[in-house]
Amino acid sequence: MRGKGNEKIDTDVLNPQGLFQAPIRYTIPAFQRRYVWEQDDQWEPLWDDVRKMAERYLEELDRSGNDRVLAAKNVAPHFLGAIVIRQVSVGIGDIARWEVIDGQQRMTTLQLLLDAVQHTCEDLGLDNTAKRLSMLVSNNEYLIREEDQVFKLWPTTEDQEAFRRAMNNKLATDGFEDSLIVQAHEYFQLHAQEWLSDYSDPDLAPVRAEALEAAVSGLLQVVVISIPSEDDPYIIFETLNARGTPLLESNLIKNYVMSLTGEVDQSSIWGDLDEDWWSEDVYQGRLLMPRKDALLNYWMVMRKGDPIRADNVFRSFRNHINSLSVGGVMADLKRDLGNYRRFEEGMRTPDEERFHYRVSRVMRIGVITPALLLILRVPREEERVKALQALESYLVWRMLCRGDSKDYNRLTLDLVYKLNRHGLDNAGEVVFTHLKEQESYSREWPDYQTLEDNLVRRHLYRVLTRGKLRLVLEGIEETLRTSMSEQIEVPKDLTIEHVMPQSWESTWPLRDRVDQEDATDRRNSLVHTIGNLTLINGYLNSSLSNAPWEDKRETLGKHSILHLNKDLLEESRNKDWDEEFIQARSKRMAKLVAQVWPGPDSPVWD
Repeated sequence: MRGKGNEKIDTDVLNPQGLFQAPIRYTIPAFQRRYVWEQDDQWEPLWDDVRKMAERYLEELDRSGNDRVLAAKNVAPHFLGAIVIRQVSVGIGDIARWEVIDGQQRMTTLQLLLDAVQHTCEDLGLDNTAKRLSMLVSNNEYLIREEDQVFKLWPTTEDQEAFRRAMNNKLATDGFEDSLIVQAHEYFQLHAQEWLSDYSDPDLAPVRAEALEAAVSGLLQVVVISIPSEDDPYIIFETLNARGTPLLESNLIKNYVMSLTGEVDQSSIWGDLDEDWWSEDVYQGRLLMPRKDALLNYWMVMRKGDPIRADNVFRSFRNHINSLSVGGVMADLKRDLGNYRRFEEGMRTPDEERFHYRVSRVMRIGVITPALLLILRVPREEERVKALQALESYLVWRMLCRGDSKDYNRLTLDLVYKLNRHGLDNAGEVVFTHLKEQESYSREWPDYQTLEDNLVRRHLYRVLTRGKLRLVLEGIEETLRTSMSEQIEVPKDLTIEHVMPQSWESTWPLRDRVDQEDATDRRNSLVHTIGNLTLINGYLNSSLSNAPWEDKRETLGKHSILHLNKDLLEESRNKDWDEEFIQARSKRMAKLVAQVWPGPDSPVWD
């Protein structure tokens, strides 16, 4: 293919090492939007893929007798998509420069991921890995003419200062906490630190770092399309993003069903599946597709008990229906999808409402939908609610303690098998027993001590999205309220507040006669834990800000009606809000979490 002036358009498949190793500078044109990728839809799935590849690399390294080449060859790479770049003319001696015409979100995310892992390795003393990764995020200082040319990627104007703060290990991110750039970097850094520290033998640290390096620098892949320098980047961008109208899997299924029945009246077979509600776009993992296509995929997974790719739903449906009655299959399909629509559109009991808000809307764990379709069939409300409560408790405990969902796909398939095998009359017991019996690290339901330990030490404010952390604090607030409260329902527009501020240095001084460096490190290790967090309304948030503890205590006592704040004021009566108190409150919060979401050994399941 050729562009203007007969210049050839080149296409290549590259990993981050191939993209960033040489002295180079990728710039995002002004017409591009700012960084918008988020945790639920992009960062978390990407990190799950990176972790899986790193763990597989470790297995292959051991199997091959530490043959790095063979180990990397035996790990399937992960394809991220395509980017389109255009070379820009530079002066003699300047660093090569390319404009990113399309794919700037994944390019920016790659740089944030690489730098976060590099920063973590540097902090953990894994210097060799850190130095190699630094070559993928920074240009040599002797080659640059301006300070910001040290970065191999330079974002749009709105994101430049946040990017500079996130990528420069020596700069603080104060004032940029709400930037998605900064949040993404912190997310990858915290998860990299957790993964690299997840071992019992300290000698394994360099090997794990090597595996993570292999995953982020060598096993991620993008298709790079290089266009001629004379082509108009704006026109190319518009062309690349023009919408097409491909034939969807649901279209193929509908056409096939109608051809088998010969019915003229489509509604008698297809029902309401052509209504607008079914055609609204939803995410399935990182894929955006019409709701009915996502649900047809989940429904086929439920029926077959096997994972099915999004582009293979029609083929799977056709094979499934061949030996069955078309009318019977479509009746089952319409019943199950109808149950799901009623559940989504608000025809829910109070218990179902809580599950829908917490799991479906906030946690957004769509992979469990095949099991949910079965649970929604359960006729007895008591059994249905017990099944949903067991599933919700399990997911919340794992979110607080493990933070990953890498094996939920297989867990769901096994749960579907158990529900089909044992029937739906005892669905609550089946779901609870199945979840409690899980033993592998990627599936186990953590015990109470693990929950308490994680709430005491884990930086939940940074690890979890604001929505996920808020639902935990909302659940605690809800359980603190009683039937005597004027309002049982907790407002959903509250904000998360640090009691001890994130920037505490000026108004919350350390005690005299303590090692200042050690005391600072300890305080910083606790400021983002749950014991230092509460909920308040937006007005109070802006008025409290970095106020000293005495002022915050007085303001909360006068203006906050939340039981969460009444509880913390009562607990802290005549006490300093210090590191010891934060840890004690985290333990108190663990007990409250276990009341809202009973653990695997709770008598409530008996």
